[in-house]
Amino acid sequence: MVDSKIGLVMLVDDNETDNFISEKIIEMSGFADRVISMDSGTSALEYLQNSISEEENIPDIIFLDINMPFVDGFVFLFEFEKMSSEIKSKSKIVILSSSDNKRDIDRIVDNPYVINYVVKPLSPDALKKIETMQS
Repeated sequence: MVDSKIGLVMLVDDNETDNFISEKIIEMSGFADRVISMDSGTSALEYLQNSISEEENIPDIIFLDINMPFVDGFVFLFEFEKMSSEIKSKSKIVILSSSDNKRDIDRIVDNPYVINYVVKPLSPDALKKIETMQS
């Protein structure tokens, strides 16, 4: 993957190791120009609210974990729907979770902002599929 059209990727996961691994895979594949990691749904929502004035800081793709304390993936999506139209139109969400629970998947894939569901760990093949969806 070269000459990525994806500028900024945000990883949202309370597991630092998972964020580190995902970040390295994204960097090595050339999937995006920049990667930022958030260790909670709360910090990710705050970042998005504060990035509205600088379009280059609005993520193109958000990799979102489902199972996190306090603000989990479901709460994040609920709050994301309240964001400005600029953020909602630019940021696409990919669920990146260790859960392969059919109930979780069914509950989340119907969300209009979710473009894919990937079971951890993130892989170059999953990135290729997402990149194809963005084209």
